[in-house]
Amino acid sequence: MNSDSVTSQAVSVFASTADQEATCLNEAATSPTLTEEQYRRKMERRKQVQEQRLAERDHEKGLIIVHTGNGKGKTTAALGMVLRSLGHGYRVAIVQFIKGSWEPAEKKVFSLWPDQLEFHAMGEGFTWETQDRQRDIEKAQQAWEKALSFIRNPEFRLILLDEVNIAMKLGYLQIEDVLAGLAQKPPESHVILTGRGAPAALVDRADLVTEMTLVKHPFREQGIKAQAGIEY
Repeated sequence: MNSDSVTSQAVSVFASTADQEATCLNEAATSPTLTEEQYRRKMERRKQVQEQRLAERDHEKGLIIVHTGNGKGKTTAALGMVLRSLGHGYRVAIVQFIKGSWEPAEKKVFSLWPDQLEFHAMGEGFTWETQDRQRDIEKAQQAWEKALSFIRNPEFRLILLDEVNIAMKLGYLQIEDVLAGLAQKPPESHVILTGRGAPAALVDRADLVTEMTLVKHPFREQGIKAQAGIEY
């Protein structure tokens, strides 16, 4: 076993222990029976543990990020990361695989960053709107080729592939091709893939995976249509 592997394992063990202690301290601090002095001591220890955790996690890498699940907010959360990256002056690319038949409000807002942002809505709408599977496949393939041009380009720090998981779920794209494309990204760049039904192989490959859980939705429970500022 080489030294890098030993170091990695040591950091992993330490991080796990520190994380467990941080969790225990957080839970203990919420107890209503703590005195002011007990609370102060626990918060002092919590601060020490947090500083240790941060000290052991001092490196950076480009991430593969997946937002999936049946709940609302997958694209919205990804767009928040887009705004952060733009705020840092990074170049960003967005490729929308499904939602291309309408003009989302975020596209208008992002036009304020013409030198930093590339925005390509390349789908033609949802599958029940197009009713043309072969054309949907062709559009998805074109969107993927466009996405690859950004993924391979080191000038782009963040690439958002919106609803690409849906394209894979419907068979418009093959997971093997997507994974091979992701393997070509520069070490510093981040790629976000959104959409319900993310393939297991993509989840395994990703560095960060968030599953949005549907609890309540006004469309389903109350018959409320999509509204400006919320859905688009």
